Amino acid sequence: MGLVPGLPLADARARVPDLAVAAHDPAGDLLWLDRIAEGCGRYTPLVALDPPDGLILDIAGCAHLFGGEAALVADVESRLDRLGMTVRAALGPTADAARALTRHPAPPAPDEAAAVRRLPVAALDLEGEATRALLRAGLRTIGDLASRPMASIAARFGAEAAGKLRRILGDAPSPLAPRRTPPPVAAARRFAEPVASTAHATTVLAELTAEAIAEMRARDKGGRAFHATFFRSDGLARTIAVETGRPTRDPALVMRLFAERIDGLRDPIDPGFGFDMIRLAVPRLEALGASQLRLEGGAVRRAAIEDLADRLAVRLGRGRVRRLRPADTHIPEQAQLELPATGAAPPQPWPAAPDGEPPQRPFYLFDPPQPIEVIAEVPDGPPQRFRWRRALHAVRLYEGPERIAAEWWRRRDNKGLTRDYYRVEDVQGRRYWLFRHGLYDEKDGPRWYIHGLFA
Repeated sequence: MGLVPGLPLADARARVPDLAVAAHDPAGDLLWLDRIAEGCGRYTPLVALDPPDGLILDIAGCAHLFGGEAALVADVESRLDRLGMTVRAALGPTADAARALTRHPAPPAPDEAAAVRRLPVAALDLEGEATRALLRAGLRTIGDLASRPMASIAARFGAEAAGKLRRILGDAPSPLAPRRTPPPVAAARRFAEPVASTAHATTVLAELTAEAIAEMRARDKGGRAFHATFFRSDGLARTIAVETGRPTRDPALVMRLFAERIDGLRDPIDPGFGFDMIRLAVPRLEALGASQLRLEGGAVRRAAIEDLADRLAVRLGRGRVRRLRPADTHIPEQAQLELPATGAAPPQPWPAAPDGEPPQRPFYLFDPPQPIEVIAEVPDGPPQRFRWRRALHAVRLYEGPERIAAEWWRRRDNKGLTRDYYRVEDVQGRRYWLFRHGLYDEKDGPRWYIHGLFA
Protein backbone atom coordinates (compact mmCIF):
# COMPACT_ATOMS: atom_id res chain seq x y z
CA MET A 1 0.00 0.00 0.00
CA GLY A 2 3.01 2.28 0.08
CA LEU A 3 2.99 2.87 3.83
CA VAL A 4 6.39 3.12 5.56
CA PRO A 5 7.47 4.19 9.07
CA GLY A 6 7.83 7.96 9.37
CA LEU A 7 5.33 8.75 6.62
CA PRO A 8 3.24 11.87 7.42
CA LEU A 9 -0.32 11.06 8.40
CA ALA A 10 -1.79 13.21 5.60
CA ASP A 11 0.24 11.33 2.98
CA ALA A 12 -0.75 8.00 4.52
CA ARG A 13 -4.44 8.90 4.34
CA ALA A 14 -4.01 10.04 0.75
CA ARG A 15 -2.69 6.59 -0.16
CA VAL A 16 -5.14 4.65 2.04
CA PRO A 17 -8.34 6.72 2.52
CA ASP A 18 -9.94 4.29 4.97
CA LEU A 19 -6.82 4.09 7.15
CA ALA A 20 -7.52 3.34 10.84
CA VAL A 21 -5.61 5.75 13.09
CA ALA A 22 -4.92 5.38 16.84
CA ALA A 23 -2.95 7.63 19.17
CA HIS A 24 0.43 6.34 20.27
CA ASP A 25 0.39 5.42 23.98
CA PRO A 26 3.92 4.39 25.07
CA ALA A 27 2.92 4.15 28.73
CA GLY A 28 -0.03 1.94 27.89
CA ASP A 29 2.14 -0.24 25.66
CA LEU A 30 4.69 -0.68 28.46
CA LEU A 31 1.94 -1.53 30.94
CA TRP A 32 0.52 -4.13 28.56
CA LEU A 33 4.02 -5.57 28.02
CA ASP A 34 4.45 -5.78 31.79
CA ARG A 35 1.12 -7.64 32.13
CA ILE A 36 2.24 -10.15 29.52
CA ALA A 37 5.57 -10.53 31.35
CA GLU A 38 3.63 -11.24 34.55
CA GLY A 39 1.76 -14.00 32.74
CA CYS A 40 4.99 -15.47 31.38
CA GLY A 41 6.06 -16.03 34.98
CA ARG A 42 4.25 -19.37 34.67
CA TYR A 43 7.19 -20.64 32.60
CA THR A 44 10.17 -19.25 34.50
CA PRO A 45 10.78 -16.68 37.25
CA LEU A 46 13.51 -15.07 35.11
CA VAL A 47 11.53 -12.82 32.75
CA ALA A 48 13.12 -9.60 31.46
CA LEU A 49 11.47 -6.75 29.56
CA ASP A 50 12.87 -5.85 26.14
CA PRO A 51 10.86 -2.70 25.35
CA PRO A 52 9.00 -1.61 23.42
CA ASP A 53 7.64 -4.96 22.28
CA GLY A 54 9.85 -7.82 23.47
CA LEU A 55 10.32 -10.25 26.35
CA ILE A 56 13.32 -12.42 27.18
CA LEU A 57 12.75 -15.62 29.16
CA ASP A 58 15.52 -17.72 30.67
CA ILE A 59 14.03 -21.22 30.38
CA ALA A 60 17.15 -23.17 31.35
CA GLY A 61 15.96 -26.01 33.58
CA CYS A 62 12.27 -25.20 33.01
CA ALA A 63 11.50 -26.50 29.51
CA HIS A 64 11.10 -30.15 30.61
CA LEU A 65 8.12 -29.14 32.76
CA PHE A 66 6.22 -28.29 29.57
CA GLY A 67 7.35 -31.17 27.38
CA GLY A 68 10.47 -29.56 25.90
CA GLU A 69 11.44 -26.26 24.33
CA ALA A 70 9.21 -26.62 21.26
CA ALA A 71 6.17 -27.39 23.41
CA LEU A 72 6.90 -24.42 25.68
CA VAL A 73 7.16 -22.04 22.72
CA ALA A 74 3.94 -23.47 21.25
CA ASP A 75 2.14 -22.91 24.56
CA VAL A 76 3.33 -19.29 24.69
CA GLU A 77 2.18 -18.66 21.13
CA SER A 78 -1.23 -20.24 21.66
CA ARG A 79 -1.95 -18.21 24.81
CA LEU A 80 -0.90 -14.91 23.26
CA ASP A 81 -2.82 -15.74 20.10
CA ARG A 82 -5.99 -15.92 22.22
CA LEU A 83 -5.18 -12.36 23.33
CA GLY A 84 -4.95 -11.23 19.71
CA MET A 85 -1.16 -10.81 19.83
CA THR A 86 1.15 -11.53 16.91
CA VAL A 87 4.18 -13.36 18.29
CA ARG A 88 7.62 -14.08 16.91
CA ALA A 89 9.67 -16.43 19.11
CA ALA A 90 13.21 -17.75 18.88
CA LEU A 91 15.56 -19.80 21.05
CA GLY A 92 19.20 -18.93 21.53
CA PRO A 93 22.17 -19.96 23.68
CA THR A 94 22.38 -16.45 25.16
CA ALA A 95 19.92 -13.61 25.74
CA ASP A 96 21.56 -11.48 23.04
CA ALA A 97 21.45 -14.34 20.55
CA ALA A 98 17.77 -15.09 21.21
CA ARG A 99 16.91 -11.41 20.90
CA ALA A 100 18.79 -11.11 17.59
CA LEU A 101 17.18 -14.25 16.16
CA THR A 102 13.72 -12.93 17.09
CA ARG A 103 14.11 -9.44 15.68
CA HIS A 104 16.15 -10.45 12.59
CA PRO A 105 14.92 -13.84 11.34
CA ALA A 106 17.69 -15.80 9.64
CA PRO A 107 17.43 -18.43 6.90
CA PRO A 108 16.86 -22.02 8.07
CA ALA A 109 19.92 -23.54 9.74
CA PRO A 110 20.77 -26.97 11.17
CA ASP A 111 21.43 -25.63 14.69
CA GLU A 112 21.42 -22.45 16.79
CA ALA A 113 25.09 -21.64 16.23
CA ALA A 114 24.66 -21.77 12.45
CA ALA A 115 21.48 -19.67 12.67
CA VAL A 116 23.32 -17.00 14.64
CA ARG A 117 26.13 -16.87 12.04
CA ARG A 118 23.58 -16.36 9.23
CA LEU A 119 22.11 -13.28 10.91
CA PRO A 120 22.66 -9.91 9.16
CA VAL A 121 25.07 -7.46 10.77
CA ALA A 122 22.06 -5.26 11.57
CA ALA A 123 21.34 -7.77 14.35
CA LEU A 124 24.20 -6.20 16.32
CA ASP A 125 21.99 -3.10 16.83
CA LEU A 126 24.86 -0.71 16.23
CA GLU A 127 24.55 2.92 15.24
CA GLY A 128 23.50 3.49 11.66
CA GLU A 129 26.92 4.73 10.58
CA ALA A 130 28.67 1.69 12.10
CA THR A 131 26.29 -0.70 10.34
CA ARG A 132 26.84 1.07 7.00
CA ALA A 133 30.61 0.84 7.52
CA LEU A 134 30.33 -2.92 8.00
CA LEU A 135 28.28 -3.29 4.83
CA ARG A 136 30.69 -1.14 2.81
CA ALA A 137 33.50 -3.40 4.00
CA GLY A 138 31.66 -6.41 2.55
CA LEU A 139 30.69 -7.84 5.96
CA ARG A 140 27.02 -8.71 5.65
CA THR A 141 26.44 -11.48 8.20
CA ILE A 142 27.54 -12.31 11.71
CA GLY A 143 29.51 -15.23 10.26
CA ASP A 144 31.51 -12.82 8.08
CA LEU A 145 32.46 -10.85 11.19
CA ALA A 146 33.20 -13.95 13.27
CA SER A 147 35.76 -15.13 10.71
CA ARG A 148 37.85 -11.98 11.26
CA PRO A 149 40.21 -11.43 14.20
CA MET A 150 38.39 -9.73 17.06
CA ALA A 151 41.23 -7.23 17.53
CA SER A 152 40.95 -5.97 13.97
CA ILE A 153 37.16 -5.60 14.31
CA ALA A 154 37.60 -3.54 17.48
CA ALA A 155 40.30 -1.39 15.87
CA ARG A 156 38.34 -0.70 12.70
CA PHE A 157 34.71 -0.63 13.80
CA GLY A 158 34.97 0.12 17.53
CA ALA A 159 34.94 -1.77 20.81
CA GLU A 160 31.13 -1.75 20.89
CA ALA A 161 30.91 -3.81 17.70
CA ALA A 162 33.42 -6.34 19.04
CA GLY A 163 31.65 -6.56 22.40
CA LYS A 164 28.19 -7.14 20.89
CA LEU A 165 29.59 -9.71 18.50
CA ARG A 166 31.17 -11.66 21.36
CA ARG A 167 27.91 -11.59 23.35
CA ILE A 168 25.83 -12.85 20.42
CA LEU A 169 28.33 -15.65 19.76
CA GLY A 170 28.39 -16.60 23.44
CA ASP A 171 32.06 -15.73 23.94
CA ALA A 172 31.20 -13.03 26.49
CA PRO A 173 28.60 -12.92 29.29
CA SER A 174 25.12 -11.88 28.22
CA PRO A 175 23.50 -11.09 31.59
CA LEU A 176 19.76 -10.93 32.01
CA ALA A 177 18.08 -8.31 34.21
CA PRO A 178 14.83 -9.98 35.31
CA ARG A 179 11.95 -7.73 36.28
CA ARG A 180 11.69 -9.69 39.52
CA THR A 181 14.40 -11.65 41.26
CA PRO A 182 13.50 -15.21 42.28
CA PRO A 183 12.08 -15.19 45.82
CA PRO A 184 13.81 -17.21 48.56
CA VAL A 185 10.57 -19.06 49.33
CA ALA A 186 7.84 -19.92 46.83
CA ALA A 187 5.06 -22.47 46.41
CA ALA A 188 2.94 -23.14 43.34
CA ARG A 189 -0.01 -25.26 42.31
CA ARG A 190 -0.90 -26.21 38.72
CA PHE A 191 -4.30 -27.48 37.66
CA ALA A 192 -5.15 -29.94 34.93
CA GLU A 193 -8.46 -28.12 34.45
CA PRO A 194 -8.75 -24.34 34.93
CA VAL A 195 -10.28 -23.20 38.22
CA ALA A 196 -13.10 -20.73 37.55
CA SER A 197 -14.13 -20.21 41.19
CA THR A 198 -12.45 -17.41 43.15
CA ALA A 199 -13.44 -19.13 46.41
CA HIS A 200 -11.63 -22.32 45.32
CA ALA A 201 -8.60 -20.25 44.33
CA THR A 202 -8.58 -18.66 47.79
CA THR A 203 -8.66 -22.11 49.38
CA VAL A 204 -5.67 -23.16 47.29
CA LEU A 205 -3.89 -19.95 48.31
CA ALA A 206 -4.38 -20.90 51.97
CA GLU A 207 -2.78 -24.30 51.28
CA LEU A 208 0.17 -22.63 49.54
CA THR A 209 0.55 -20.24 52.49
CA ALA A 210 0.79 -23.20 54.85
CA GLU A 211 3.48 -24.79 52.64
CA ALA A 212 5.52 -21.58 52.47
CA ILE A 213 5.29 -21.06 56.23
CA ALA A 214 6.44 -24.62 56.85
CA GLU A 215 9.54 -23.91 54.76
CA MET A 216 10.14 -20.63 56.62
CA ARG A 217 9.82 -22.47 59.91
CA ALA A 218 12.51 -24.91 58.78
CA ARG A 219 14.77 -21.93 58.02
CA ASP A 220 13.86 -20.21 61.31
CA LYS A 221 12.71 -17.15 59.37
CA GLY A 222 9.58 -15.06 59.09
CA GLY A 223 8.03 -13.33 56.10
CA ARG A 224 7.54 -9.58 55.71
CA ALA A 225 6.03 -9.62 52.19
CA PHE A 226 3.74 -12.14 50.45
CA HIS A 227 2.88 -12.05 46.73
CA ALA A 228 0.08 -14.22 45.35
CA THR A 229 -0.09 -14.52 41.55
CA PHE A 230 -3.15 -15.95 39.81
CA PHE A 231 -2.33 -17.14 36.27
CA ARG A 232 -5.27 -17.21 33.87
CA SER A 233 -5.58 -19.75 31.10
CA ASP A 234 -5.52 -17.00 28.44
CA GLY A 235 -1.96 -16.03 29.41
CA LEU A 236 -2.54 -13.02 31.67
CA ALA A 237 -1.85 -12.95 35.40
CA ARG A 238 -2.84 -10.89 38.44
CA THR A 239 -0.56 -10.38 41.45
CA ILE A 240 -1.87 -9.45 44.90
CA ALA A 241 0.75 -8.33 47.44
CA VAL A 242 0.53 -7.79 51.19
CA GLU A 243 3.18 -6.72 53.69
CA THR A 244 3.53 -6.97 57.44
CA GLY A 245 5.15 -4.66 59.94
CA ARG A 246 7.12 -7.49 61.55
CA PRO A 247 8.22 -10.99 60.46
CA THR A 248 5.43 -13.50 60.79
CA ARG A 249 4.70 -17.19 60.35
CA ASP A 250 1.02 -16.94 61.20
CA PRO A 251 -1.02 -18.36 58.27
CA ALA A 252 -4.27 -16.97 59.67
CA LEU A 253 -2.79 -13.46 59.73
CA VAL A 254 -1.50 -13.72 56.17
CA MET A 255 -4.82 -15.00 54.83
CA ARG A 256 -6.71 -12.28 56.73
CA LEU A 257 -4.52 -9.67 55.04
CA PHE A 258 -5.11 -11.26 51.64
CA ALA A 259 -8.86 -11.27 52.27
CA GLU A 260 -8.76 -7.56 53.21
CA ARG A 261 -6.71 -6.81 50.10
CA ILE A 262 -8.97 -8.74 47.74
CA ASP A 263 -12.15 -7.25 49.21
CA GLY A 264 -10.75 -3.73 48.81
CA LEU A 265 -9.75 -4.06 45.14
CA ARG A 266 -11.37 -1.62 42.74
CA ASP A 267 -10.85 -4.14 39.95
CA PRO A 268 -11.89 -7.55 41.34
CA ILE A 269 -9.95 -10.65 40.40
CA ASP A 270 -11.48 -11.89 37.17
CA PRO A 271 -10.81 -15.59 36.56
CA GLY A 272 -11.83 -15.26 32.91
CA PHE A 273 -11.74 -18.79 31.51
CA GLY A 274 -10.20 -19.96 34.79
CA PHE A 275 -6.90 -20.08 36.63
CA ASP A 276 -4.53 -22.85 35.59
CA MET A 277 -1.80 -21.96 38.09
CA ILE A 278 -1.50 -20.14 41.44
CA ARG A 279 1.84 -19.17 42.94
CA LEU A 280 2.71 -17.71 46.34
CA ALA A 281 6.10 -16.02 46.71
CA VAL A 282 7.73 -14.67 49.87
CA PRO A 283 10.35 -12.23 48.55
CA ARG A 284 11.36 -10.80 51.92
CA LEU A 285 12.51 -12.92 54.85
CA GLU A 286 13.81 -11.77 58.22
CA ALA A 287 14.93 -13.48 61.38
CA LEU A 288 12.04 -14.23 63.69
CA GLY A 289 13.35 -13.93 67.24
CA ALA A 290 11.68 -15.32 70.31
CA SER A 291 9.46 -12.89 72.21
CA GLN A 292 8.85 -13.02 75.94
CA LEU A 293 5.52 -11.87 77.31
CA ARG A 294 5.59 -9.27 80.04
CA LEU A 295 3.54 -9.73 83.19
CA GLU A 296 1.43 -6.69 82.35
CA GLY A 297 0.98 -7.84 78.76
CA GLY A 298 3.11 -5.18 77.08
CA ALA A 299 4.40 -7.47 74.36
CA VAL A 300 0.87 -8.57 73.55
CA ARG A 301 -0.24 -4.96 73.14
CA ARG A 302 2.64 -4.20 70.77
CA ALA A 303 1.77 -7.24 68.65
CA ALA A 304 -1.85 -6.13 68.50
CA ILE A 305 -0.79 -2.66 67.37
CA GLU A 306 1.41 -4.15 64.64
CA ASP A 307 -1.47 -6.33 63.42
CA LEU A 308 -3.79 -3.32 63.38
CA ALA A 309 -1.25 -1.32 61.33
CA ASP A 310 -1.00 -4.19 58.84
CA ARG A 311 -4.76 -4.38 58.37
CA LEU A 312 -5.09 -0.62 57.98
CA ALA A 313 -2.24 -0.52 55.44
CA VAL A 314 -3.88 -3.26 53.38
CA ARG A 315 -7.27 -1.55 53.51
CA LEU A 316 -6.20 2.09 53.08
CA GLY A 317 -3.00 1.70 51.06
CA ARG A 318 0.66 1.15 51.83
CA GLY A 319 1.54 4.83 51.99
CA ARG A 320 -1.46 5.89 54.11
CA VAL A 321 -0.27 4.30 57.38
CA ARG A 322 3.13 5.55 58.51
CA ARG A 323 5.44 5.27 61.48
CA LEU A 324 8.13 7.60 62.77
CA ARG A 325 11.62 6.21 63.06
CA PRO A 326 14.57 7.96 64.75
CA ALA A 327 17.40 9.08 62.47
CA ASP A 328 21.09 9.47 63.29
CA THR A 329 21.36 13.26 63.12
CA HIS A 330 21.46 16.10 65.62
CA ILE A 331 19.38 18.46 63.45
CA PRO A 332 15.98 18.48 65.24
CA GLU A 333 13.69 18.53 62.19
CA GLN A 334 15.71 15.72 60.60
CA ALA A 335 15.93 13.50 63.67
CA GLN A 336 12.96 11.38 62.56
CA LEU A 337 11.88 9.73 59.33
CA GLU A 338 8.30 9.12 58.27
CA LEU A 339 8.16 5.69 56.61
CA PRO A 340 5.35 3.31 55.63
CA ALA A 341 4.44 1.19 58.61
CA THR A 342 4.61 -2.09 56.70
CA GLY A 343 7.77 -1.43 54.72
CA ALA A 344 9.90 0.19 57.41
CA ALA A 345 12.55 -1.60 59.41
CA PRO A 346 11.63 -2.81 62.90
CA PRO A 347 10.95 0.09 65.31
CA GLN A 348 14.00 1.49 67.08
CA PRO A 349 13.98 2.87 70.61
CA TRP A 350 13.73 6.63 70.94
CA PRO A 351 16.29 8.47 73.07
CA ALA A 352 14.85 9.08 76.52
CA ALA A 353 15.58 11.93 78.92
CA PRO A 354 17.51 11.11 82.14
CA ASP A 355 15.43 10.21 85.16
CA GLY A 356 14.00 13.25 86.86
CA GLU A 357 14.83 15.55 83.94
CA PRO A 358 12.29 17.19 81.64
CA PRO A 359 12.23 16.10 77.99
CA GLN A 360 14.93 17.73 75.88
CA ARG A 361 12.75 17.85 72.79
CA PRO A 362 9.16 19.05 72.52
CA PHE A 363 6.32 16.79 71.50
CA TYR A 364 5.19 19.18 68.76
CA LEU A 365 7.53 20.69 66.17
CA PHE A 366 6.64 23.42 63.68
CA ASP A 367 7.59 22.72 60.08
CA PRO A 368 9.01 25.14 59.18
CA PRO A 369 9.92 26.99 62.40
CA GLN A 370 7.88 30.15 62.89
CA PRO A 371 9.66 33.55 63.14
CA ILE A 372 9.28 35.56 66.33
CA GLU A 373 10.47 38.93 67.69
CA VAL A 374 12.74 38.65 70.73
CA ILE A 375 14.08 41.13 73.27
CA ALA A 376 17.30 39.99 75.00
CA GLU A 377 19.42 41.75 77.64
CA VAL A 378 22.64 41.19 75.66
CA PRO A 379 22.98 40.26 71.97
CA ASP A 380 24.02 36.64 72.62
CA GLY A 381 21.92 36.31 75.79
CA PRO A 382 18.70 34.43 76.51
CA PRO A 383 15.32 35.87 75.52
CA GLN A 384 13.46 38.00 78.07
CA ARG A 385 10.33 38.69 76.04
CA PHE A 386 9.14 37.50 72.63
CA ARG A 387 6.22 38.26 70.36
CA TRP A 388 4.56 35.36 68.56
CA ARG A 389 1.31 35.54 66.63
CA ARG A 390 0.78 39.15 67.76
CA ALA A 391 0.89 38.16 71.44
CA LEU A 392 3.66 39.25 73.81
CA HIS A 393 5.10 36.60 76.14
CA ALA A 394 7.26 37.45 79.16
CA VAL A 395 9.86 34.79 79.94
CA ARG A 396 9.85 33.65 83.59
CA LEU A 397 12.32 30.74 83.35
CA TYR A 398 14.77 29.63 80.70
CA GLU A 399 17.31 26.87 80.19
CA GLY A 400 20.10 26.94 77.65
CA PRO A 401 21.59 27.59 75.29
CA GLU A 402 21.94 24.20 73.60
CA ARG A 403 24.22 24.95 70.69
CA ILE A 404 23.67 22.90 67.51
CA ALA A 405 26.03 23.42 64.60
CA ALA A 406 25.10 22.88 60.97
CA GLU A 407 26.04 19.65 59.19
CA TRP A 408 28.93 21.16 57.30
CA TRP A 409 29.95 17.84 55.76
CA ARG A 410 26.70 17.74 53.79
CA ARG A 411 27.00 21.27 52.40
CA ARG A 412 28.97 22.14 49.30
CA ASP A 413 30.04 25.50 50.70
CA ASN A 414 31.04 23.90 54.04
CA LYS A 415 29.05 26.65 55.77
CA GLY A 416 25.97 26.86 57.89
CA LEU A 417 24.53 28.93 60.67
CA THR A 418 24.74 27.83 64.28
CA ARG A 419 21.56 27.47 66.32
CA ASP A 420 21.27 28.34 70.02
CA TYR A 421 18.21 26.63 71.50
CA TYR A 422 16.43 27.71 74.74
CA ARG A 423 13.70 25.97 76.68
CA VAL A 424 11.63 28.80 78.11
CA GLU A 425 8.52 29.16 80.27
CA ASP A 426 6.36 32.28 80.25
CA VAL A 427 4.54 33.83 83.19
CA GLN A 428 1.42 31.81 82.37
CA GLY A 429 3.30 28.50 82.63
CA ARG A 430 3.43 27.67 78.92
CA ARG A 431 6.71 26.20 77.70
CA TYR A 432 8.31 26.83 74.31
CA TRP A 433 11.40 25.81 72.37
CA LEU A 434 13.10 28.85 70.85
CA PHE A 435 16.35 29.22 68.92
CA ARG A 436 18.51 32.01 67.53
CA HIS A 437 19.58 31.21 63.97
CA GLY A 438 23.18 32.30 63.70
CA LEU A 439 25.72 33.93 65.97
CA TYR A 440 26.56 37.60 65.69
CA ASP A 441 30.00 36.77 64.28
CA GLU A 442 28.30 34.61 61.61
CA LYS A 443 25.48 36.94 60.57
CA ASP A 444 24.43 40.52 61.15
CA GLY A 445 21.18 40.58 63.08
CA PRO A 446 20.39 36.86 63.45
CA ARG A 447 16.71 35.89 63.48
CA TRP A 448 14.77 34.13 66.24
CA TYR A 449 12.31 31.29 65.70
CA ILE A 450 9.95 29.15 67.74
CA HIS A 451 10.51 25.51 66.83
CA GLY A 452 8.20 23.58 69.14
CA LEU A 453 5.80 23.40 72.07
CA PHE A 454 6.25 21.33 75.20
CA ALA A 455 3.32 19.58 76.84
